[in-house]
Amino acid sequence: MPVNLYYFLFFYVVFYMGNAVYGTFLPVYFVEVGYTEAQIGTLLSLGPLVAIIAQPVWGTLGDRAATKNQILKVLIAGSGISMLLYPLSDHFYYLMVMICVFTFFQTSAFAISDAITLETIDRLKTGNFGLIRMGGTIGYAIMSVVFGMIAVNHIGSMFVVYAIVMAASFLLLTRFPAVAGHQSKGRKMRIWVLFRNRKLVLYLGISFVIHVTLGYYYSFFPVYFKEIGGNNALLGWSMLISSLSEIPFLLFASRIMVRIPIPFILMGAAGITAIRWYVTSLIHEPLWMLPVQMLHGLVFIVLSVTMATFINREVPDELKASGQTLNGLLSLGIARIIGSFAGGMASESFGMRSVFFYNSIITVACIVVFAILFWVYREPRSRQIKMSG
Repeated sequence: MPVNLYYFLFFYVVFYMGNAVYGTFLPVYFVEVGYTEAQIGTLLSLGPLVAIIAQPVWGTLGDRAATKNQILKVLIAGSGISMLLYPLSDHFYYLMVMICVFTFFQTSAFAISDAITLETIDRLKTGNFGLIRMGGTIGYAIMSVVFGMIAVNHIGSMFVVYAIVMAASFLLLTRFPAVAGHQSKGRKMRIWVLFRNRKLVLYLGISFVIHVTLGYYYSFFPVYFKEIGGNNALLGWSMLISSLSEIPFLLFASRIMVRIPIPFILMGAAGITAIRWYVTSLIHEPLWMLPVQMLHGLVFIVLSVTMATFINREVPDELKASGQTLNGLLSLGIARIIGSFAGGMASESFGMRSVFFYNSIITVACIVVFAILFWVYREPRSRQIKMSG
């Protein structure tokens, strides 16, 4: 692997450490300061709401900037600085504002970093996105355990830890080769062009439905885990297992996408999702939840890598950043809003255990609907997108 790509690998390791701290332990922090499930759902749904606005803005800026690297630097710096402002108050309305400010920067960083990485791999004609992206899995896994032990007594330290991680990510980013925004010169294209691609719309559709249920999981699994008797340290270990379970797919992603049509990959992820939520709804002991977390490696990372690779190959150069942020808008924005807000309300009415069961039903219905759509709009195998090794 060329030297430049090692910087990408290290970047993903460090950058996703921040996601482990924030994504896993923020709901627990809200519980610690005294908020109800409905209030937590409301707070966590605000971030995705802001993402709906932020994703197309940053995607367009990324495509039109002199380099996408400049935009990613702004996003990482903004995320780290805004995180330091979180602990100044635990007042509900203050936290609402801070979630909005933080998310405005944070959510698009994933999509822009993927766009830069994939374009660099294409330009160098070497490298494997799955292996580089595995750095994020490793970083997430390490930090889940390390900060899980810290959070037992010092959960408030998450804000400083996150800011330090973002500072390290920024330094690594300075070593990336420049990747141009393809609309900085030449023709301009609107993001709406992407909706003319029927395959892309179908793939985004099934990914969206699965991400609605994942949105509930990310918002309420930490709370649910503690409700059935788990503590922060054990929660960290559960996240370690879920992270490491991604490695097999990442190792073989290139071969899988060559041999298996994308609709089958997405439908497989949906099937595993349905099983996962159903089993989760049956468990009453936290230790039994740990092996179930291994199913995570056949859901989130499959959706992420498959969609990122397809978008990079399918959309015009002028819309590569916008294509990635459109996927982020749906999966990290609208889907998370529904999962967090509606899930929070449903949890208070029916209980978290029941909502996990309902999510399994929703996923089964999704499989049936999209199986029909994929059959109606099927295409010859020879035209399936291939992922280079």
